[in-house]
Amino acid sequence: MAVRERKFSRSTIALFWLLLVGILIGFLIYWEQIALLYVFATLGLVTLLLIVSFADLEKVGRENAEVFSGEEK
Repeated sequence: MAVRERKFSRSTIALFWLLLVGILIGFLIYWEQIALLYVFATLGLVTLLLIVSFADLEKVGRENAEVFSGEEK
């Protein structure tokens, strides 16, 4: 099976998401939909807290952190 090359890097995709969320927030502020901003912020925070609470952080060691940061031994 051939390895497919990715068109966009992970950081570029993250920047696209950041731009999209920024535009959405800008439109909601322009249309004075502050109540929706509160709802979205609350849902986002709850989602983040759930992800962190279910993360298995006990098994993450220093070796794995070096691999993910791009450092080589």
